[in-house]
Amino acid sequence: MEITSWNINSVRAREGLVTSFLERVRPDLLLLQEIKCEDHQFPAMAFSALGYDSVVVGQKAYNGVAVLHRVPVEVTATALPGTAEETPAARYVEVKTHGLRVGNLYLPNGNSGGEAGYEYKLRWMAALRERALWLLGQDEDFVLAGDYNVCPADFDYAKGAISANDALVRAPTRASFRALLNTGLTEAVRALHPAEPLYTFWDYQGGAWDRNCGLRIDHALLSPRLAERLVSAKIHKDERAKPQPSDHVPVSFFLET
Repeated sequence: MEITSWNINSVRAREGLVTSFLERVRPDLLLLQEIKCEDHQFPAMAFSALGYDSVVVGQKAYNGVAVLHRVPVEVTATALPGTAEETPAARYVEVKTHGLRVGNLYLPNGNSGGEAGYEYKLRWMAALRERALWLLGQDEDFVLAGDYNVCPADFDYAKGAISANDALVRAPTRASFRALLNTGLTEAVRALHPAEPLYTFWDYQGGAWDRNCGLRIDHALLSPRLAERLVSAKIHKDERAKPQPSDHVPVSFFLET
């Protein structure tokens, strides 16, 4: 089984990139983040023509997540439990397929809204950890994948790509990410490439792509039994070189079935 995660940074602006990727790569599931549209605006028909159905949790102009699937799925959540928001932002959707739960997430950036915005990021990460613990308690196989907006270690960003006080690298952010891993989860890319400098995001500004001044902020965390089925992982870096790309690239991981 191949599962791919991609912060698309507006699915309507990059519909052609998504359809091209689906035609060439044919993942079983494509997890999209930051679709930036409401449900009814999502270009589901274009993907349906390629054999993919859509599960969409949209929001006007901001956020939004979706799952494109060519295998049957059951929707198990359309918001992250425990975030205590009266009207949750469109940041999480969870599906189940072939006994596997797949959580698709767009974690808050934490750099806007001052300290209150940063505290929201940390609360969201704490709720994600609680979801992981609940799923572990159900003895479920699961993956939590998407745009985490976290650089877990210093070699996950290029020199000069980010400031030391950025919310993506602040000590509490990294501690929250470690706490998530310490529940027993395995980070797919680093399990296979433990020390190699790898990036999944290059800013549009400052010639970041041309200078390879990137960040690795898109991750897939696997439950213990699922980690044993991990075969390989791939960062589709070439997508960033295409015309009008997202600032993120797809990240795929492959599981034995």
